[in-house]
Amino acid sequence: MKLLAPLLVLFALGVQRSCSSGDDLIYGYECQKSRCVKVELDSQNFQKAISLPVCRIFCSGDVPGTIWPRPSGLVDFDSYMLAVDPSNIEFHLPTLSKQSQLWTASKERFMHLLYAVVPNKNVLRKGGRPLIVSVELTSTLDDVVPRLTLDTDESYALQISSGNGSVATATISANNYFGARHGLETLSQLLVYDDIRREIQILARANIEDKPAYKWRGLLLDTSRNFFSVKSIKRTLDAMAMVKLNTFHWHITDSASFPFEVKSQPELYKLGAYSPRKVYSHEDIKDIVEYGRVRGIRVMPEFDAPAHVGEGWQQKNMTACFRAQPWINYCVEPPCGQLDPTVEELYPVLEDIYREMFELFDPDVFHMGGDEVSVSCWNSSERIQNWMLQKGWGLNEADFIRLWAHFQDEALKRVDAVAQPNQPSINLWTSHLTKVPYIDEYLDKERYNIQIWTQGNDSVIQEILKRGFRVIISNYDALYFDCGGAAWVAAGNNWCSPYIGWQKVYDNNLDTIAGQYRAQVLGAEAAIWSEEIDEYTLDSRFWPRASAFAERLWSNPSESWTSAEARLLFHRQRLTDYDIGAEAMQPEWCLQNENECPINALNAKF
Repeated sequence: MKLLAPLLVLFALGVQRSCSSGDDLIYGYECQKSRCVKVELDSQNFQKAISLPVCRIFCSGDVPGTIWPRPSGLVDFDSYMLAVDPSNIEFHLPTLSKQSQLWTASKERFMHLLYAVVPNKNVLRKGGRPLIVSVELTSTLDDVVPRLTLDTDESYALQISSGNGSVATATISANNYFGARHGLETLSQLLVYDDIRREIQILARANIEDKPAYKWRGLLLDTSRNFFSVKSIKRTLDAMAMVKLNTFHWHITDSASFPFEVKSQPELYKLGAYSPRKVYSHEDIKDIVEYGRVRGIRVMPEFDAPAHVGEGWQQKNMTACFRAQPWINYCVEPPCGQLDPTVEELYPVLEDIYREMFELFDPDVFHMGGDEVSVSCWNSSERIQNWMLQKGWGLNEADFIRLWAHFQDEALKRVDAVAQPNQPSINLWTSHLTKVPYIDEYLDKERYNIQIWTQGNDSVIQEILKRGFRVIISNYDALYFDCGGAAWVAAGNNWCSPYIGWQKVYDNNLDTIAGQYRAQVLGAEAAIWSEEIDEYTLDSRFWPRASAFAERLWSNPSESWTSAEARLLFHRQRLTDYDIGAEAMQPEWCLQNENECPINALNAKF
């Protein structure tokens, strides 16, 4: 970074004090030793005082402090700001016809982000430079609707310049829509509102090269225990896009409810949903999938089986231990229920469910669940026992794992039947089936990815990795965001308490977890299981912790959370500007007085 003038920031247009009487600003900021220091405004310092967002851009070291997540590659910029006329922004976007709706939606979203940080449009100062935003795709071989896959290149380059003319330009270069969309997101974070001069400003010159450290950067939301409106899901996708998360893992059904419309098996959702209003229709799902695509996010469905099924299946005669009591003898939480793998009529029903999921989601990766299968549940069924004994099997744990593997094989055949001509990669949760020796006998490393939800130091992780499986990390001791509430089936706190702070999330280093097998880590997901969370508490549970998580996956920083605290505090404020109900991190005084709140602030070297 170059400082072009002794006054820290010079403005391309002349500045005048535009504050009206009765609404005069009292404070501004100066950059002192890489800190934004709050100062009282007076006639002597007004010309050089700057707003907090402007200060955070160039006073945060070698990267503009308003960008989240931190870019992973080259960053070079000058601390010289230009006033931009927001009514005179011109977009030069790719003209691929099948992508036109995506680019139109991205442009509209960009302008929404721009104006969201302006408290009152009516007081914006007139004037400023025109801004030309150009997107250049290096690969335009196929004019197709873009689809995010594990092979998608999400990198981008951003150049901002002003030259000697009167127009500012921002050029984004990327291989495809998804990388270019990330570039637009970064550009939006470099356009800030100066509340002293009441204008939108941008860096006069910047070069950024950026790409993610991990290809799988996801959030999981369980919409079965409690229902979440389409509006709340879209709000989650909006926030995910801001921090370049790219996978929304939709745990859409479970034993508590079946809110997914399956037109070929309507009794599943008619009996299984909490009410007719709490069903995700095909139109709802298509809307959410496209909304995610615009924001660079794959929406991946999970149909968890053979356990975690119940409501909706009561007339099928295809389950075991349905609503069994005392539930603790049959499952991990009420209501109980597991599919009965011995019922041949089950598999055509599964094929119907899978078919409609693939038609709606078009997933490149499909999650088949496989979580928390209960041997005692199956062993309570005389029908299952008789089937196993007739085959010459025993009734020991190994025999029930064999039954489970039988189910998995049969279910996978149905997935492949509806996915033709494609063969999607399959995700499974860590479970008894992924333990030695069963993982060697029943699972193919070329077909299955294992999503790990144990603790980050669990030895089972290395056992899975050394067998060549690719993994997605969701270690519950750092990435289960529902932890830290009251127990809901007994007294005390919930099973995975205590609450997980953003600091632990940020420092949850996947390299450390994977060791020598880092190359097999696709990425990670943070999860919300919704027993005690609904759409009214959703935002504060995800954000800003999911932002800390996003920087870990995009940038994989070598520094600890302490180096990110001031930036995250500013980013959290930006989330709220966009109507994301992010949890407060500190008093606002700490936002306005950078690095004065940490307990070691007096000993810090600035």
